[in-house]
Parts: sequence; C-alpha cells; structure tokens
Amino acid sequence: MSLDLNSISSNYSNYNTDTASTSTSKLEETLKSDLSTATDDELMEVCKDFESYFIEQMFKAMQRMVPESEDNVSASTKQLQDYYKEQMNQSFAEQASESGGLGIAQILYEQMKRNYGME
Repeated sequence: MSLDLNSISSNYSNYNTDTASTSTSKLEETLKSDLSTATDDELMEVCKDFESYFIEQMFKAMQRMVPESEDNVSASTKQLQDYYKEQMNQSFAEQASESGGLGIAQILYEQMKRNYGME
C-alpha cells in the first residue's frame, strides 16, 4: 500500500480551512443566539466551549513563539505536521477545559446567569 502525500496534504489543506472556520463560526453562532431560555447544563456547555476555544488559541500563540526548525522538509510533510499540531491543540484544549480549565467557563457561566436573570 503506497501513501500519496500530495493527496493527503491537499485534503489536509481543505480540512484545516473547513475545520477552523467551522469551529469558529459554530462558536460565534452559539454565542449570538438567545441563551436566556437555555438550561443550566446548556449554558455551562457553551461556556466550556468558549473556554476550550480560548485555550486552543493560547496554545497556537505559544507555538508561534517557538522558532521553527531549519530542517528541509517538503511542503506536504509540513502540512501534515501542521495538521497534527492542530489536532493536538484541539484535543489538549478540550481536555484542559473539561478538567477544570482556567476557571473562565465557571466565571462566564455565573456572569451569564446574572445577565439573563437565571439566579
């Protein structure tokens, strides 16, 4: 079985663009919706999603601070590395948020409850 890196890298390019815009637009859509009728669980889930997204953006910013190695790698290999970094960032962010995170979700949840008069 042969592995066609060009095919994989072109699929990654499409996936990466679609995934980034989908997760961002989904979060934006959720936050713009009327959450005044949301249950406590739904409201907390939105807050955790936001915290996860925020943590993911922090991870990406931290990775940009680390200098790239000067190894000569092909464009397709670089795209695959970027793909797996993206997947790792998303996974770490979700796990961090689910395990208590930075506390942003809880603070946001309490503030949203006060704003919507749900207390």
